[in-house]
Amino acid sequence: MSRQVFLYDPPDRFVAGTVGLPGRRTFFLQATAGPRVTSVALEKTQVAALAERMDELLDEVVRRSGGNAAVPAVAPTEVSDTRPLDTPVEEEFRVGTMALAWDGDEQRMIVEAQALVELDAESEEDLVEAEERLLQDEENGPPMLRVRLTGAQARAFARRALDVVNAGRPPCPLCSLPLDPEGHVCPRQNGYRRGA
Repeated sequence: MSRQVFLYDPPDRFVAGTVGLPGRRTFFLQATAGPRVTSVALEKTQVAALAERMDELLDEVVRRSGGNAAVPAVAPTEVSDTRPLDTPVEEEFRVGTMALAWDGDEQRMIVEAQALVELDAESEEDLVEAEERLLQDEENGPPMLRVRLTGAQARAFARRALDVVNAGRPPCPLCSLPLDPEGHVCPRQNGYRRGA
């Protein structure tokens, strides 16, 4: 079966969002262009890492260009997006590997999210070899979402993604673990239940 690539160049909308209540949220990346919508599931830590690395890469592009790149220093308000995910949210795949790149000729951020794949290997060397073959297989690799964004779109995505990640349960002031509405058993309180 040939690889399925969901390409958005450019997307009308590319956002991170969630479905569910804090503590039980499922995180998604969602790209849209016209009536076409692609949603892929991923972990909260992946969303945070993607947003942070995207901002770092954009800062590096600005630094190396001497400020001449078409990348704003902060997310412009006219491209900010606070709408919920487009419904219905139908998961195409769960993300395993992500990649970021900057296309200097086109002045575009390239975001790739590749499906999670389980590999069977007898040894560590076999596993490394299998991973390398999988990543190099352009024809038969796992499904992939590829999105090309302007600098402004990338800044807006990173800002919203960090806001979505931080909108979850508040941390316990003692142990930094998330507080549930019912409280939680705090290890710093020697197991006593701490209220929210």
